[in-house]
Amino acid sequence: MAVKALVEIGFNIFLESGFAKGANFNDLEYSECGANITENKSEIFRCDIIIKVQPLTIDEINSLKGNQIIITSLHANMQSKEYYLKLMHKKITAIAFDTLQDSHGRNPIVRSMSEIAGRSSILIAAEYLSNVHGGKGEMLGGVTGVSPSEVVIIGAGTAGMNAAKTAHSLGALVKVFDNSIYNLENLQKYVGSKLFTSTIHTKILTNALKTADVAVGAIKIINQKANICVSEEMVKQMKDNSIIIDICIDQGGCFETSKATDHKKSVYKKHGVIHYCVPNIASRVARTASYSISNILTNELIKFNNSGSLNNFLKFYPGVRVGVYIFNGILTNEHIGNIHSLFTKDIDLLLAAL
Repeated sequence: MAVKALVEIGFNIFLESGFAKGANFNDLEYSECGANITENKSEIFRCDIIIKVQPLTIDEINSLKGNQIIITSLHANMQSKEYYLKLMHKKITAIAFDTLQDSHGRNPIVRSMSEIAGRSSILIAAEYLSNVHGGKGEMLGGVTGVSPSEVVIIGAGTAGMNAAKTAHSLGALVKVFDNSIYNLENLQKYVGSKLFTSTIHTKILTNALKTADVAVGAIKIINQKANICVSEEMVKQMKDNSIIIDICIDQGGCFETSKATDHKKSVYKKHGVIHYCVPNIASRVARTASYSISNILTNELIKFNNSGSLNNFLKFYPGVRVGVYIFNGILTNEHIGNIHSLFTKDIDLLLAAL
């Protein structure tokens, strides 16, 4: 549907053959809507605008013709200095879609993926509580006459709120910790006042974890640096076969015992606690995630087309401008510049001069 909408307003769309197989879309569905399907990857990297979920690899950057727009996700701390220098050398305008903002100053793609991750985390926990996956053999939430499962959620942002809502609706006893009183108040309005909420105090959190069946790490990461809220000593005091789901593992996690896993080997045990630390939980439901990302990016491309030029597009839409980290080969993201000791320029000043 997104391809059809873009083709109808004049875009010429090229798609890599089989690129959406993981989300259960086939090439024929795209070609029937006007897309050009190619098995020649280099043909993709000659396009004027390139959209890819994961950041480009160094080899892919080498395949770029230059003076193009790339729209991808970006974990700034995970990219090398060479990565940015090569993009700058090719005079690329690079936009991180995970930092795009809407008219309310929110990050729509991050919020959408966080909503998926929050809800999925509780469903994953329910799987690993069962006998099928070597858990305790409990049903998350319990039944009449059986004490409910206890779920501790660290973080009351979008992911934490959706995790809390899902766990609460399944009948679990939910405890949510966050240092933002605003987030906790918003959570209680959204989910219900029966939730236990607290700011993050080590003693209170430790006591909650001791009796928890599930602990979900959903704390907001600042500047993409790990924000450890639960020490290894606190994990040691958790019940055997209790479950940790660290949604924040993409940025280092919030449990000291967390280490990244993958979908093939999703969990490991440490101190008797099952750890699920798969980055990008939304990829478990790739079709839903694809629809969500597509809805947002298609709207941005339509606005780009209506603006007439890249410069006008960035001038008219400050929320998109926030997502730009390289503009015509000039690094504009101060955080990236500080990490790699690279000179940056303010994008607002660059646009004002044009």
